[in-house]
Amino acid sequence: MSKVWFVTGSSKGFGREFVLAALENGDRVAATARNTDTLNDLVEKYGDAVLPLRLDVTDRDQVIAAVKSAHDAFGRLDVVINNAGYGLFGTVEEITEQQLRDQLETNLFGVLHVTQAVLPILRDQGAGHIIQISTVGGVAAFPTLGGYHASKWALEGLTESLAQEVAGFGIKVTLVEPGGFDTDWASASAVVAEPQPQYAGLHGAMNSRGAGPQPKPVGFGSAILKVVNAEKAPLRVFFGEQPTQIVPHIYQQRLAEWAEWAPVSREAEGK
Repeated sequence: MSKVWFVTGSSKGFGREFVLAALENGDRVAATARNTDTLNDLVEKYGDAVLPLRLDVTDRDQVIAAVKSAHDAFGRLDVVINNAGYGLFGTVEEITEQQLRDQLETNLFGVLHVTQAVLPILRDQGAGHIIQISTVGGVAAFPTLGGYHASKWALEGLTESLAQEVAGFGIKVTLVEPGGFDTDWASASAVVAEPQPQYAGLHGAMNSRGAGPQPKPVGFGSAILKVVNAEKAPLRVFFGEQPTQIVPHIYQQRLAEWAEWAPVSREAEGK
């Protein structure tokens, strides 16, 4: 049975891969972008199977209208992918308050707007799948990305609570946590804080670390179809090999440190 998808940030990168996978699978897609001209090629190729919608996820009223348009056009929503977002680069001292607020407006509140708009529809259907595009940086943190991590760690907590709240309505929830891929996340789409000379060495080291070639997201289509077609969807799933190498080591370190400081933990209770 074909599905109806609602995908934010459909013009490029991961979002474009998700939209193409759905359309090639014979599904219908409400594809959103700030500039719908970027979706013209999809309309030309797939016709009425794709509904282009102009959307800035930071505009709550626009989100509500876009979700209504998609539901009116297709009659239902089965898969909702919150993909729109961008990276903020800079140390915690370097980023401005406004840069962080803007980051949260898109990466966190944008997701909240879409999620709250679709939930009544999915609840009435008794089915649906909300997929939040997080990152390995939603469970790990690296220097010069504190503002970005703040948005994604918040998204992870919000989504884990959401999954428990809506399971009884037949709604599935998944966090997709990709590693580094060859998109414009770290280039054209990024916001970079004004650097301070004290952090020049750190910035140089981080730039060298990320200078190598990144894989293209060519397998994102088949991977997302496995997730949405799974009878029991995962709460979290890595996309790419990088997270499988990074995250287990980080969790081992956390567990070891918590164990080392367990006497202090008990002391806090007067034990």
